[in-house]
Order: sequence, then C-alpha cells, then structure tokens
Amino acid sequence: MHRIALLTCLLTVSLMNQVSGLETITGKYGDTIEIPCNNGRVVEALVTFVKWKYDKDGNILVKHRDQNVTVSNDVNYKNRVSIKKDFSLVITQVAMADRRTFTCMVVNNVDILEFPVQLAIYKVPSQPQITNLTTVMAIGKSTTLAQCRSEGANPAANITWFKNKTPLMTDGTAIKITTNVDVDKETGLSTTTSTLEYTAVKEDIDAKFACQVQHTKSANMDSSPLVFTVNYPTEKVSLQEVPQGPFKEGDNVTLKCTADGNPPPSSYNFYINEEKKTVDSNTYTLTSVTRENTGEYKCSLVDNEDIVASVLITVEYLDVVLGSTGKIVKKLGESLEMTVNVKASGATQTSWKKDNAKLNSLPKFDKLTYSDAGVYECVVSMASLKKTQTFELVVEGSPIIKNLIKERGGGMSKVLKCAAEGFPKPTVQWSVNGSNVEGAYEHGKVTYSLTIIPKGNLTVSCTVSNVLGSDIKSINVSALVEDVTMDKQDQKDEYTDQTILAVGIVVGLMLVVSVMGLAYWLYMKKFRQGSWKTGEKEDGSAEESKKLEENQSQKADV
Repeated sequence: MHRIALLTCLLTVSLMNQVSGLETITGKYGDTIEIPCNNGRVVEALVTFVKWKYDKDGNILVKHRDQNVTVSNDVNYKNRVSIKKDFSLVITQVAMADRRTFTCMVVNNVDILEFPVQLAIYKVPSQPQITNLTTVMAIGKSTTLAQCRSEGANPAANITWFKNKTPLMTDGTAIKITTNVDVDKETGLSTTTSTLEYTAVKEDIDAKFACQVQHTKSANMDSSPLVFTVNYPTEKVSLQEVPQGPFKEGDNVTLKCTADGNPPPSSYNFYINEEKKTVDSNTYTLTSVTRENTGEYKCSLVDNEDIVASVLITVEYLDVVLGSTGKIVKKLGESLEMTVNVKASGATQTSWKKDNAKLNSLPKFDKLTYSDAGVYECVVSMASLKKTQTFELVVEGSPIIKNLIKERGGGMSKVLKCAAEGFPKPTVQWSVNGSNVEGAYEHGKVTYSLTIIPKGNLTVSCTVSNVLGSDIKSINVSALVEDVTMDKQDQKDEYTDQTILAVGIVVGLMLVVSVMGLAYWLYMKKFRQGSWKTGEKEDGSAEESKKLEENQSQKADV
C-alpha cells in the first residue's frame, strides 16, 4: 500500500509538470500530420504499453509490447490514424475538428508518463473575389462600389482596400468600409467579406481601386485593379478648330466644342455669324471658307448658354493680277513694262523667272529684242499660300540679213553663209543652186549655208522672208584659186566685196595726195632757205622758177 501511494504521488507531480509546459504543433488543413510522443524521446525497450487519446476520454489507439496496434471505434479517427515505431501518432486529412489536445500515455516498468500535445490547424484563404461591382459613381454621392470576398481560411483573413496603392480607412463620411466574417458550420473555416462605400471627387477620374487579402500563413493577395466611371456636371466648355490654322481660302474648317463634364452633352449650340445653330453633335464644319469667314465663333451648352467658349478664325488670302497675261505680241524695238498687283492678308515675296531661269527684277524693256521673247513666270508667296501667273512674250519683226560671207569649202567649192534675224522664222531663197544647210533658230537668229562650185565669176543673192517682209543681199564669187585668199579677208569683215573695194580706193587716193603735199612743202622750204643764204630775192631768178615748174610737172606725172 505504501508503494502504491508513492507511485500515485509521483505520477500526479509528473502530470502537473507536463501540463504546465503544453506543447503545440500546427498542421495544414487537409494534410497528413505527425504528432510525436515526448518529442520522440521514448525508449522502446522500456515501454510495455502506449496509449493515444484526445481530450479526456477520447481513446484513439493502444499498443502493447510485442502486439499489434488496436484502433478504437471512434468515428472521428477510426480510418485516419496510425502509430509509428517511435510511437508518434499519424493523422491523415486533418480538419478543423482536430484542433484539440492529444495525449501520449507511456507505461514502463517503474512509471506511467503522459505527454499532451496541442494541435492547431491553419488554412490559406482563397484569392480575393470581387462581387456586387458597380460601374459608375457620381461626385458627392455615396456609392457602394464593390464587395471583396475571401473564403476557406483559418484563422480568418483580413481585407484592406486601396486607392492608387494607398490604403483606405473608414472616416465615417466619404469612406465607409464594412467587414464581416462568417464561419462554416461544417468545415469550421472562415469567409471574410468587405464592402466599400465611397463618395467620389473629381480627382477620382481614372483612379484605380483594389482589395488585398492578408493572412498569417500566406503572402498578400491583390485583386485586379478596378476603374470606375465618375460622373460630374459640366463646368466649362472649350472650342477649337480642326485642323489647327492658319487657314486659306477653299479650306474646310471644323469647329469642335468640348465639355469637361461626364458624361459629355449630346448636343451643343454653335454661333455662326451671330446665328445660333443647335446640332446633335459636338462639331460643326465650315466648307470652302473665304476671307469673309474671318471672325469669332462660339459654342455653348444647350441647357445653359452662359457656359460658352469662343475662338477667332483667320482665313488667309492672296490675289495676284498681272498687267497682261496669256500671249503678248510686240514688234521688234517696241517697249514693254509688266506690272503686278498683289492683294494679300500678310507680307508677300515676289520672284520672276524666264524660261525657268531666275530674273533679278520685274520685266521691263525699253527696246525689245528677239532674245527677250519667252515664257515669263511670276511667283508670289505668303506663309502657306503661293500664286503663280505667267505670260508669253512674242517679239515679231521682218527679216534682216546681218551678214553674208564666203568661206573655202573642200576642193574648188565655196561655202556662202547668210546670217539673218526675224520672227516668225524667216525662210531663205538663194539665186543659185547648191547644197543648203539650215542652222539652229535661237532668239530670232538663223544662219543658212550654201555650198557651191563656181564655174566662173558670178554674183550670188540671199533672200530671206517671212509674213512681215523680206531682205536681200548679194556677194561676188570667183572660180579662180586667187579668190581663196580674199575669202579669208571676207571672214574678218561684215561688208560686201563692193564695199571693201570702194573703201580701199578712197584710202589709197588719200594716201597719194598726202605724200605729194608733203613733198611739195619740203621742197619749197628748202628752196627758200637757199635764196636767203645768197642774199637773192625771195622769188628767185626766172631760170630757177622755170626749173621748179619743170620738177613739179615731172612729179605730177609720176
């Protein structure tokens, strides 16, 4: 009896010490968990009996030395438990009902020991689910935006709302957050639901809302961002032209009226030339505008014409008028001064071209030549505008032969060249037959070449003509070889052979007279000096006078 009392006392003290240091392990919902007996420090050789139980009277299984395990008929664990060699208890598919104290009781030769273990179960919540989502909120009006829900957690999940990644807190006025936690009676798992009521301001346009699920056993989980349409009344309108100016005459201009409210108005008032036009759109198009369309345009709300906007539209214009256009026909030697009248809405620049070659000034001619003929182009530009005006100048005149010369050809042939000017282009007629070649016709000038083999001395005529008149010139051509030398002289002179001969005769006569006069003057001077030296009379003797007359007569004959 004394020994039994001692064992009872020792067991009581041992149990008190073990309960005071109750061990706790945590298992994941639905997993298999292993509960160690005395943290695995039980010596199998000393054990005669092991029993696992839960709470006070819930027996699970018994294991005697050298015997098989006996599992109780407890419906909670009958098919879910087993024991390992180190006497650890294995439970499969742990559920919330397994949150209790399990005790491992060990009996050896000298003692009875119990090792209680507290089992805790956790479960990660589900991803956040958005329900009861609205799409529109109005400024100044409290609106239930959405509910955020997370299911199947233990312990219960926490939910926080964010706007643009900043957490929202209930303030009792603009923000109200209501959170509910419901526990499923069968599973014991919790569902957390959070409802966000929000009063929007204009700055909430395009704001991104989200909810976040937080749990001790998992990372934070965010919902997809939520963007709500924010409705607010129009406070002002703006008016702009499309495309942006400047505009030129003939352009189409679209007026676009934009309101800052949401949703925007479906119709607007447009004021065109002070006339109100109500359209079921926010645009109004002016087609083919002119300078008369320059002015102020307005738009306003249909239900509040005090909310109005305006824009000034300027239509640029450029008018260019030449003094004459088209085809201008003038006579050779006449004058012409072209004028240009420019009327524009801004500063302009004017340039001239003739036959695509740039001119330095306005065309002005005191005496027209054939080279002045051509197509003239006047280009006037201003900003994005450019106007071009052209005229064609035609200079007419009857043909004139400027030169008729002869050159040596091959062998005994001679080449006659007749250079003429005139417009329209003159035609040529030679007085003799030969091989005629026509040169290029430029600036009213053309050269006709005739190759002949003269049989003797002859005179060849070149006749050029057009509708306004004609001209003719002749040249002497010799068949002699010596005539070739004269050909070279003919190339250096613009006059005909007859003209050269006349000039040569005149020059020769002038030289003879000059030589004779000079000789006479020298002789008379010498004679008079001889008389002065002898002291004789100034007119000399009769004999000397006779000799002088004879000398003069002989020189004249020479």
